[in-house]
Formats: sequence, structure tokens, C-alpha cells
Amino acid sequence: MRCIAWTLLMTALTATTTTAADLVPFVHPWDDASEGPTNIADWLHTPAGKYGFARAESDGHFYVGDHRLRMFGVNLCFGACFPEKDDAEKIAARMAKFGINAVRFHHMDMRTFPNGIRSEKSGDTRALSPEALDRLDYLIAQLKSHGIYTNLNLLVSRPFNSADGFPDAMDELAWKDTHIVGFFNDRSQELQEEYARKLLTHWNPYTESTYVDDPSVAIVEINNENGLIHSWLGGKVDALPEVFRADLRAQWNAWLSARYDGSKGLRAAWGVKAEPVGDELLANPDFSHGASAWNVERHGAAAASVDSDSGALRIAVTQPSSQAWHVQVNQGGISLDADRPYTLTVRARSDVETAASVAIGQAHDPWQSLGFTSALSLAPEWKTFTFVVSLTGADDNARVNISNLGDEVATVWIDEVSLRPGGVVGIREGESVEESSVPLFARANVGERTAGAADDWMRFLWETERAYWQRMYRYIKDDLGVRAPVVGTIVGNAPANLMAELDAVDTHAYWRHPSFPGRPWDSENWTVDNVSMVTEPGGALAGLAKRRVEGKPHLCTEYNHAAPGTYSAEAPLLLAAIAALQDWDGVFLFSYSHRQDDWETNRIPNFFDIDRHPPKMANMISSAALFHRADLRPAEGEVVVGLTPDREIELLRREGRAWNLVHAGTLGVDNDTTIRHRVAIRAGASGDGSTPDGAPDRADGPLQSDTGEFTWDASTEGRERVVIDTPRTKSVIGFTDGDAFDLGAVTIRPGVTRQGWSTISVTLMEGEGFGEAGSVLIAATGDVENTNMGWKDATRTSVGRNWGEAPSLVEAVTASVSFAVGSHRVSAWALDERGQRAEEVDVVSEDGHARLQLGPPHRTLWYEVEIR
Repeated sequence: MRCIAWTLLMTALTATTTTAADLVPFVHPWDDASEGPTNIADWLHTPAGKYGFARAESDGHFYVGDHRLRMFGVNLCFGACFPEKDDAEKIAARMAKFGINAVRFHHMDMRTFPNGIRSEKSGDTRALSPEALDRLDYLIAQLKSHGIYTNLNLLVSRPFNSADGFPDAMDELAWKDTHIVGFFNDRSQELQEEYARKLLTHWNPYTESTYVDDPSVAIVEINNENGLIHSWLGGKVDALPEVFRADLRAQWNAWLSARYDGSKGLRAAWGVKAEPVGDELLANPDFSHGASAWNVERHGAAAASVDSDSGALRIAVTQPSSQAWHVQVNQGGISLDADRPYTLTVRARSDVETAASVAIGQAHDPWQSLGFTSALSLAPEWKTFTFVVSLTGADDNARVNISNLGDEVATVWIDEVSLRPGGVVGIREGESVEESSVPLFARANVGERTAGAADDWMRFLWETERAYWQRMYRYIKDDLGVRAPVVGTIVGNAPANLMAELDAVDTHAYWRHPSFPGRPWDSENWTVDNVSMVTEPGGALAGLAKRRVEGKPHLCTEYNHAAPGTYSAEAPLLLAAIAALQDWDGVFLFSYSHRQDDWETNRIPNFFDIDRHPPKMANMISSAALFHRADLRPAEGEVVVGLTPDREIELLRREGRAWNLVHAGTLGVDNDTTIRHRVAIRAGASGDGSTPDGAPDRADGPLQSDTGEFTWDASTEGRERVVIDTPRTKSVIGFTDGDAFDLGAVTIRPGVTRQGWSTISVTLMEGEGFGEAGSVLIAATGDVENTNMGWKDATRTSVGRNWGEAPSLVEAVTASVSFAVGSHRVSAWALDERGQRAEEVDVVSEDGHARLQLGPPHRTLWYEVEIR
């Protein structure tokens, strides 16, 4: 790729306008499956399952018959899983038109019909609605006939209650917290098995098969975004009602008794260290003098303000960076001894739930740990964390460091950080496994135990969680006979080694997820940071690459850039490109729809539904070409990091955070590597890793894949861009106004746009190359909003409840596209909302090349080009 300054446009940059007058109405019909240049249904084999059941092979990929199965999918949620039958036929046909070949059925289990699968006639959560099942059956049959595979989720948002046979205390829990109990409670696991049996062995009269025996069911997922270790790291296990904690405590004591043959062996293993608590070692521990004696560090792209607020230190992160450690607060110059107890106290809170960390280590190069690191699960209410630690090393210039503040927009208040010599670590008086009196370890004060005790606690959680996953997996595969691949949950909520014991590994990510500074999911009080992901190389996708497990198919079953973000049209393209580069096996945008019947709304309805988001849908075809058609080649080199179960347990104890368990990044792989090479974790007994020969050191400037087809250039602020240059798809994404991109047979010249930003994709639909006879689709997207959208201010970060009216309004992006053929060989048309020819576009000759001009006069997002 060669980028040339397009001087003729540079003087026009000052003409960029930010008024909505430039936007034009453009809405893809909800039920359109018409033939034409934007219909790629013939890329899908029909029916889904025609080659047999999907299976995971030893090379780490899905296959059907002899064919690789790459799932380019979407989610349906709540009532959208149960449309009217007439609507189901149209939904399936439209999905196929846009190249969607998989649907994940999500949040079916929370509500009663028609917005869920449960029967409203039952006070418990066990009965399934016959009407819901009938509609689900019909929709899945329609999807199957159009070549669209099914991903069935078992436990997502089911609100277990006392009527299900649990103690009354179950009714005190939020629905998500009721699922934590299932990791160690037999009743919950029995009910989950019952639901799986009822759903998967149910007879679908429209496919004449059960879901167990239907090869169009490509994935069964056990439990969405959940894990016992994850829940403990987030402080959720500590908050369970006593009746459930007593159950877990009995299992913990039984586990210890079996491991150490009673309390005598336990005391010898854990040990006891005791010393009176001494004087304060830190200066200004209560921040009564502001940040005096404390060092506030900002690295990378992080921007954060620091001030005093009611006696606390306030750190407001306004611009996140690529790494959490890029914002930290520390105090050095402390002399500490090894093998001696110290009492460390931290009192802090955050405006949103977030996971920070606290560590004791060297305040000088090489900045090594002295044996203590712990996560801090922060929330809007004040929390006090107490750790009594025994350090593994001594140092005359040690530091206490509060870190991992830099990867999200958040404000953190720190009221106190105290470090004193002394305390008691290890087993305490009155703790006995014979009397089942060894308590559960609370997240906030696990540091009061020795390292051996903390290791045992993490190993107990690990083995308890593993038993759950294995029980559910074996029930689904062995008792029910499911032949489809089974996944557990995402790596991020469960350890990679545990998920690697199942058929495939799953991940989720969002770029600039909605933030709710007050009540969670408050429809009025929220913001979506309006930033393009091209500004941060790798962005949210780099973390997914770091969670792939070698030898296992890799999925991302939830991904999006939230509306009303005005750069969010980039989401499908960037997802598909990284997935292709990393050679993943399935990606699912979240979501197609949450709506049960309002399919024809002609505006962007909410944060996540893409079916009524015109720029995202316009980019789906080029995205399908990149990933499903495999236009962008996988990276040739692969960086593999070894992660044995013992090493993962150790890292979970030291560095694990809720939503951010151990991954390749924990082991040193940075975001840049995920753009250059494939990345994987080698799980299991082998701790060996590998790197490609000649792997480059990190350097400034553009990042390019080792194939040369993918470039991410964030080297110049305000001019960040991604360029994709493959034989069949060319894309330019980002802040590119006034530049020209010579991509061989195609040159793309973005013009002046409303935000200085656009996505322009040129995809070969038919033919052997851009210089040969064939057809080409161009999609050009930019700014978007609804009519009369109620932006709260000029930052365009929130509309509260005022999402505006129909129709959606889009930017008809100004650009030119040139082909290295004579203009006499080329014809072009602007396409309407259905992808049909609306008007012819002039093609002119420029230096012997055929050039066409895109822009506002054509009032469209896409164009057809015919090369003769």
C-alpha cells in the first residue's frame, strides 16, 4: 500500500461541516431479500448441515465434511428469538442476503413468552412455553433452509428463584448472581441439566429432528459470561447469602481435609507468622496533603487528571490507553524485609465497577515484584481492602503501587493507603477442618493468608469450577448425545485451561461499551465514548487474539461498537479483518435484534441492534468477504505462549481480575503483536512457547501484518487509519480525508467528510481480479444518526432516552475510486436501499484509469461497478 497526499483536496478540508444538513435518509428494508449486486446468499451452502455435523478438528478449526466452517454471525436476543412465522421467513432470507451464516440464540431464558422461552403459567423457571418453542422451531427451520447455522445458549439470564426448590435466600439475589450458586450447588446443576434436556431433545416438527440430531445446530453454549473464579475475583462470592456460603464452606473444608489429612497437616502447610503492627511506613497515607509524596504515572495514550476531593485523591481517566498499567499511583523509597508480615490497607472507590490492582515491588529497574500483587474490585461504594503479606524478597527502595487504572474511562478515589510492619498471616486460632471452621477467603483480605494458603484457595476454586464444566459437558455430550461442538463460557470469565478441555474457546469484546455513572442500565443516564477504534492499534480485538488457545477453534460470539457512536460503522470491517488475520472460526456481531415484533422500525433503536443500523449493514458484505470468503490471508507467523494449569492458577492468584483472567497479554504479548502475527496460548501440561523467526521489536510507525495485506497506522494523531489490501477486497478505514491510497489495481481517494473519517471498501463480487471482467461492490460509510436525535451536547456521547425518529440519516461519503483499466470498460451505478440500481454514475478517464466519483449527489452508501 502506498499513501500519496492528494493536494487538490487539502485546501477543501476547512469546508468540513458538522451540521446534519449533509445527511440523507437511507434505510435498508427489514424484509428485503431481493436479488442483485448486494445479495450474497449464494455464498452460503444450503441447507445448513448439508455436509454433516460441525466438528472441531486437531488443527484447531471447525469443519463440515471436508469444508472449513467459518461462521459470520449475529445474535438474536429476548423476543427476537420468537418472531411471528411470516416474519421469520423474511428475517432468515434477509440475513442470508447479507452473508450471515450463523445465529446465536441469546437471552431466551430470562422472560416468559412472547419475550422469552419460559411459560407464564408457572411460578418457577422450569416450564417452557409451547408457543415459544413452536416459533423458535419455525425460525430455526427457516434459518437452516437459507444456510444459516444455529448456536443455542443454555444458561444466560434465567432468574432462578425459591419456587425452583432453592432456599428463600435465592430471591434476594440479582439474576446473574443466582448463577454463581450453580458452580457448587447440586440443585442448580440438576435444573440446568433439565433445561438442556427439554430444549435439546425437543422435537422440531419443521425440521423433523431434535436439536441433538440436527446438523444445523453448530454450537451449544453452557453458561454465558460466568465463572466461579471470576465471580470470586469480582467480590460476588463474598456477597452470597449465608445458606449458600455454608454449602461452599463445607466443600472447602472437605477439600482441605482430603488434601492435608486434617488440621495438623494444614497448619504445617500454611504456617503462621505473627508480629505486632508497627508504625506507618508511607508518607501522606491519607492524602491529607493531596498527592504529596505520591507519584502519578501516565503512559501511552492515557490522559488522566489528578486532584483532591474531600480528603481523597481523585484520578479521572479521560482517555484510556492500550494497557491497564498506563495509569498508576505509587510511592517508593520504602525499605522492606523478606519473610516478615506487613499489613497493607487500601480504601478506594470508583464511579463504575472496575478492577484495579495493588502491588509491592521494586521502585527501580528491573521493577520486579517482591511477592505481592492483588486485584482491587472497585465499585461506587467505598471499600476497604486489608492484606497481611509476607514478602518473598527484600529491597531498600521498594514501592506500593496502585495500578491498572488506564484501560477505561473511569474516576477512582483513593482515601487511604497504609503500610505497616507486623500482623498475622496463616491459619488462625479456632480454624479446624474437623469442625469445618476454616472460613471462605474473602476477596478483600485474602492477603491476610500466606502464599501457600492463597494458592490452596485458588486451586479449590479451580477444581470446583472444573467439576461444574465437566459435569455439564459430559451430560450434554454423553447423556443427551449432542454431536455439535460444546463451549463453556468466554475466556475472560473462565480460565483458558478449563475452557480448552471443551470443544472450542469463546470470547467477547466491545469497543466503547455504554457507561452508566449512576444506576446500571439507566436509559437516561449513560454515555458512549465517541471515539474511532482506529486511534488505538488492536483496540478491543487485540484482547480477543490474546485469548485464543492453540489447537482449539476460536470464537468471538459477541462484538460491537455501540450506537449512537458515529464511528461505529467500522465494527464489522475491523472484526472481520482481525478474525481473518488471526484465522478464527466464528464471529458474531451483537446483536441483530432484541425486538420481538418491531422489525420495521426505520431508525437505529438502541446501543447494539445492527439490523436497523444502515452503515453497519452496508459494510456486512465486504466484511463477509474478508472473513467468510477468506479474502484476507491469515498471518504467516504465530506467537505461542505456554500456560500450564499450575502456572495459570499462580497467575490467577497474583494478577487475576474479574473479566480479565490470565491471557497471552499477562505473559508479555502486546497489542502490536496481534496485528503482525497470529497469537495463541498453549494450554495443558506443556509450558513451551514459540515465536516466528525475525519477529520485529516494537517500533514507532505503522504496524503491518507479516502478509503485508493489513496495515494499522496510528503514528500520527488525527490521521489514524487501517488499510486492507487483498486481491479481492480493498478497504480504507479512518481519518483519511485528502489522502490517496494506491492499492495496485484500485486507488481510493477519500474526500472531505463530516468527521474527517470514513470507511471505503471495494470488493470484487465476480471475476478473477480488478483488472479483469467482473463486478465490484463499493461501500462508503461515515457519520450516522436518527432524525431529530436528541444529542445532549456537542460531544455526541449520549441521547438519553431521545433516540430520535425515523428515518435514519447517513453521510453520503465523498470519495473517488479508480481502477487500472480503461474507462471504456467500466460502468457504475449508485444503488438504492435494496441494493438495486438507482442511477448511473459517470466514469471518466484519468491517466488511463477509470475513475468514478462518490458523494452526496447519489444519496447512497453503496455502488455497483461493472468491468467488461
